[in-house]
Amino acid sequence: MTLPYKKILLKLSGEALMGPDAFGINQQTISSVVDEIQDVLDLKVKVAIVIGGGNLFRGIAPAARGMDRATADYMGMLATVMNALALQDEMRRKGINSRVQSAINIAQVAEPYIRGKAMRHLELNRIVIFAAGTGNPFFTTDTAAALRGMEMNVDIVVKGTKVDGVYSEDPKSNPQALRYHKISFDDAIVKKLGVMDATALTLCRDQKLPICVFSILKKGALKRVVQGKDEGTFVHN
Repeated sequence: MTLPYKKILLKLSGEALMGPDAFGINQQTISSVVDEIQDVLDLKVKVAIVIGGGNLFRGIAPAARGMDRATADYMGMLATVMNALALQDEMRRKGINSRVQSAINIAQVAEPYIRGKAMRHLELNRIVIFAAGTGNPFFTTDTAAALRGMEMNVDIVVKGTKVDGVYSEDPKSNPQALRYHKISFDDAIVKKLGVMDATALTLCRDQKLPICVFSILKKGALKRVVQGKDEGTFVHN
């Protein structure tokens, strides 16, 4: 079987690592996420990852109210580093070779982000986990995912969340909300569907880099996305 996507950028929301918990990292959930990634590696797909920090930052968010925005954003970046290290540790337990690269200097625990080195890791079939977003405040990890995806020359950005796609409305408040199977970048931006932030969507649209939003908690979903099957919501030009 010829795969439509041979190199992917997986955007993992921090909230997806919480599992049933209110915040933090749920060990069973992170183990399941790594198993899903392993299934894709078995297909010889190269994987880069950008990880969010909402699961950890949520626990300290009340204390961040009233803080300088840049300071709060840097705290959020550090949360993504912790998530990246936890993900790498679980991969190590399961024999998966990975590297963490951070956009802010934290050399004791992670490599600095160097594009050429990251691309070399991918060539050697290592997973690269990008932490600390873009390294700049005022930019989300969604934007970091779009940016790193372009820099790594991936075929698609796949956003793994707790929801199995993009809906016309919040499916929690309206069970009748419809899931989009496919939607254009322009429609996603105009309708403010929450696929990604507008900056990330615009970057992907301009570079013709497709996005698929799916549930990382749904068994086999990531593998089906990589195989080009109808899973989640496909966002395209």
